[in-house]
Amino acid sequence: SLGLMSGTSIDGIDASIIKSDGEQFIEIIDNIYLKYRDEQKLKLKKIINSCKSKDDLIKLSRKIKDAEKEITLRHFEAYKLIAKKNRNVKIDLIGFHGQTIIHKPKDGYSIQIGDSKSLSKLTNTKIVSNFRQNDILNGGQGAPLAPLYHQIILNKIKSELPSAIINIGGISNITYVDKKNKIISFDTGPGNYLIDKWVKGKTKKDFDKDGLISKSGRPNESIIKKFLSNSYYKKNFPKSLDIKDFNLHIINKLSLQDGCATLAMVTAKSICMALNNFKHIPNLTLISGGGRKNKYIVKNIKKNVNGKVALIDNFNLNGDFIESQAFAYLAIRSYFKKYITLPSTTGVKKPSKGGKIFKY
Repeated sequence: SLGLMSGTSIDGIDASIIKSDGEQFIEIIDNIYLKYRDEQKLKLKKIINSCKSKDDLIKLSRKIKDAEKEITLRHFEAYKLIAKKNRNVKIDLIGFHGQTIIHKPKDGYSIQIGDSKSLSKLTNTKIVSNFRQNDILNGGQGAPLAPLYHQIILNKIKSELPSAIINIGGISNITYVDKKNKIISFDTGPGNYLIDKWVKGKTKKDFDKDGLISKSGRPNESIIKKFLSNSYYKKNFPKSLDIKDFNLHIINKLSLQDGCATLAMVTAKSICMALNNFKHIPNLTLISGGGRKNKYIVKNIKKNVNGKVALIDNFNLNGDFIESQAFAYLAIRSYFKKYITLPSTTGVKKPSKGGKIFKY
């Protein structure tokens, strides 16, 4: 199965080929990354920032259709690159996440754009997409979706339970597997999205490379407190976020460096709050996603959590591609009509199947 993932950071497409039975067996075959073109990124960001309700989806329908066409072709490019590199591998299925433009599970919807029918025709392969819809229709948040795959990884590396995986993407989420192998999962708070937005607004850079800007600033404690007093943190899990649930107004007066340091601390502290909230602190917490490259965030997580914290890469896994591998895995589970979400991961009423199959 080939998993295609474009996350809330809106930087590009991760593509991964895995082999699996949809249960415990997984073999990772290959991963590649394809950037979105600058004009595609800009288009998507404008649409995402303008989409605040269903009415906006109608108003912007022409622009959305246009962007959908473009990103579908870009996903096809990613497919071609990885398929050419792995000519000897027959790809049976493609797990196609698409690009989230609005996530409002409380209002009963989460919209990902991407034309599955046309991608199926272009690739001549069965496409599995629409992973969130069934979960939301059954009372779930439709996110996070990677926990079952995270559980497999912790099992694969024989980590002593309880253990956890933190994915720091645009938003950060946690998968916690307790001693009895039960999974709990939720979004912990902002990941890279706000930091990236802040850096782009102040410089010509796209992100805070290695966390060096954050490291050179001073975090503003009172602003961090305000961020962390958001009602989201008081909610019981399972729970999930939209990137529009937090904004930068509160730090407008800070310098580039202090703003970065403050936002990085919000990410680190919200992750620590989640980890330290569990009755049994994880023996091992693995960090994956683009935010693991921000050394300032990782250092501050390590400093404030009891228990071992390590990058997932230390276990011979590439932390950039865990999510795309997860969608390859979920495509297989969907194809075999196995559940892909649980009450303890999304709040869905009962273990829920998902993923719609499109045939060329």
